[in-house]
Formats: sequence, C-alpha cells, structure tokens
Amino acid sequence: MQQSNIYIIVFSAVLTVVLGGLLALAAVGLKPEQKKQEDLFKRKSILGAVMEIGPEDDVLKIYEKEIQSYVVDAEGKRVDEVNGEKVEAENIEVGKEFKKAPEDRLYPVFEKLNESGNIQCYILPVYGNGLWDKIYGYMAVEQDGNTLAGAVFDHISETPGLGARITEKEFQKRLVGKKIKDENGKLVGITVLKGEGNNPTDPHKIDGLSGATITSKGVQKMIYNYMDHYLPFFEKKASGSNISMN
Repeated sequence: MQQSNIYIIVFSAVLTVVLGGLLALAAVGLKPEQKKQEDLFKRKSILGAVMEIGPEDDVLKIYEKEIQSYVVDAEGKRVDEVNGEKVEAENIEVGKEFKKAPEDRLYPVFEKLNESGNIQCYILPVYGNGLWDKIYGYMAVEQDGNTLAGAVFDHISETPGLGARITEKEFQKRLVGKKIKDENGKLVGITVLKGEGNNPTDPHKIDGLSGATITSKGVQKMIYNYMDHYLPFFEKKASGSNISMN
C-alpha cells in the first residue's frame, strides 16, 4: 500500500530521533573506555621514547613505577594550578597548547626514573607541521639537557612509505646520541638532511627520508622549536632548581 508523504516524513523523523538517541547513548557509554584507551596510548608513547614496549608489558604498571611528571610554563617554572584547578602533565593536550602563543603555553615534563629512583632522562612532547597535517611525538633528553636519548613520532596524514616513515623506529633511532647544542652551549637543534645514505657523523645531523623532504624539515623545525621552548626549564635544572618537588 502506498503511504502518504506525511507518513513518510513522520516515520523518517521518528527513525532519525531514535537512531540519534541510540548513538548518543552509545557515545556516552563508551566514553570512559575511550578515555582509558587514550590514556593508555599516551603513556605507551611516552615510555616508547626510551624503551621497547612489548604486547605483554603492563604499560600502566611500568609508567607508575618509572615516570614522574609535572608541568612548567615558558619560563621553566612549575605550574600546579591554573585558575584554581589542578594541572597534570598527562591531561595537557599539546595540540591545543600549540594554538596558543609559545609564552602562554603549558609544557608537560615527564621524568624517566632508573631502578634507583633517580632521573634517567626527561621526556618532552613535540608538535609541529608535516606535509599534509600535524606531526607530533616525544623526545627523550638526557640530564645534560643536550644529548638525545630517544624519540617517538606520529602523524595525522603523512604519505605512506614517505613522510609516514617518521613513525618507524629505524628513523627515530637516528636521533639517539645526537646533540641539540653546540660546543658553546647554543641551541642548534638537529639538521635533517635531504635523502638517505649520508650517514652523517656530525652530532647535529641525521639522515632524512627519501621523497619526504617537507616532512623531514617539519621534524627538524619541530625539534628545534620545542627544545627552544624547554631551554628555560633546562637552565633551571642546571642551576640546581628542584622543579620535581612541589
């Protein structure tokens, strides 16, 4: 039997409302689990800057034991509250902070501890622009505030097999042992060379990615900018300031 136009319109509207409600309920119900997975992924990425994380590893247990964290401002001063609300490094959304002026941002610091409970290195977030969209990750810097101890990178939409290779350990390991400051203590960052096979011995240079010059330069700029933002923090650490303590 042919239905009237009014019936079809009403039926469609009711169906839309019902389905929309079900989707909304599902989203609300799944939100805690989504948040849990996001937190797990973030902690795994932070640890991944300095260690291999296997599928059987208890990420949360390792993180709780080996990472202590806090937030600093552009002057390297610890920030525990903003507008009366507690600030935690794990809850800082670096992408949102990136939209602010550098002097207005909050900068998370994650300290990797050794078995004795002493600081092994600092793990710091980095964020910047690739060829198509944002690139980001974490850099591990030794206590001297100069030597890189590791890195982990990710991206939103870089080209598979080209710029997307920044996610590969083979590329990230090129940074281990490299220096971000020259012999006079001036920040020079890391130069990412065009192409591969150069095998540079220069402590401030690494091979780039063949066919992904723009993404490679994006990594170079990202590292320089964020290491520059964290310089006041490292200066306070070098002066003996115990920022880790409240």
